[in-house]
Amino acid sequence: MSPSDFGAILKPFVFLDLFDHEGPPFNGPLHPHSGIATLTYVAEGAVSYIDPDNVRGTLPAGGVEWMQAGRGMWHGGGLDKAGRTRGFQLWIALPPQLELGPTVSLYQAPNDVPEHGPARVLLGSHGSASSAIALPSPISYLVVRLRAGERWRYDPPAGHSVLWVAIASGILSTPDELRRGELAAFEPSSEAVEFEALADTEFVLGSAAPHPHDLVLGYYSVHTSPGTLRDGEAHILSIKRRLVAEGRLD
Repeated sequence: MSPSDFGAILKPFVFLDLFDHEGPPFNGPLHPHSGIATLTYVAEGAVSYIDPDNVRGTLPAGGVEWMQAGRGMWHGGGLDKAGRTRGFQLWIALPPQLELGPTVSLYQAPNDVPEHGPARVLLGSHGSASSAIALPSPISYLVVRLRAGERWRYDPPAGHSVLWVAIASGILSTPDELRRGELAAFEPSSEAVEFEALADTEFVLGSAAPHPHDLVLGYYSVHTSPGTLRDGEAHILSIKRRLVAEGRLD
């Protein structure tokens, strides 16, 4: 999903990447964002990170990285060890009052991610579980694991008429069959949805109140107007100059 295709339909969810790497370790370059928040969830393996304050660490399987870029920031990451690493990175468009706001950087260990039934709550609430991450707008984002033959029902919170699912592994009936790497968007509605696992399945699900603003796109940025995009990209450039002067960026 990218901001120019499904992201335009499912905003505030504007980008989703299923990453699946098996091979030697590597260091990813620093890169910028503005106007969005990103959430990285690691399903298997571990990823390294460099946050906007140059703090380095490792995010293990089951962990969450939340980065609210606001006016602009640079971060990076990679893999510390050889082997398989897989997970999802999600981008969320920020509302006007936050798209040029401060940067927020937060990491959750696997034990800090709350659960209700087969769902782990990455953002928002589900059942008796609520994420500690402060939301920029009404959003729920879950990762769900079902055994073959298990059924699960999702009741969106009031006002959540945006709904989608994406499959990490297995086969999910919605009732259409969805397989690894596939994403399905539902018609706008707040009605409950039933799911059935046709094999052991892991998937992510997002629901939200609609983002009632245009998407104005930069290369690493999403804003609500050309003016805020210019402000965000100008701030990104100013940070780049500082990073170059500090020797952290070529």
